[in-house]
Amino acid sequence: MRNRNSMKRRQLGQGMSEYIIITALIAVAGIGLFAAFGDTLSHQMAAMSQEMSGQAGDDEVTAASDAAGEASTRAEQNETLSNYHQRN
Repeated sequence: MRNRNSMKRRQLGQGMSEYIIITALIAVAGIGLFAAFGDTLSHQMAAMSQEMSGQAGDDEVTAASDAAGEASTRAEQNETLSNYHQRN
């Protein structure tokens, strides 16, 4: 009986560890995506906010388009350790 309880605790601990690892991987992926497309998302949200308030959001839409173009250009760059810092 005692052996069965300790076995059950190990399985619960294993499930929690797997959950933490998966959560960490999702967080890292989210940070990477935000780093790549953060400017685009910020400008798009600003444009939507301005449009919803009745103002023109054309400038923000243009800025979002420019930021998306820059993100596309950065994605096409060949990265090495010698030029990695140039993306910032």
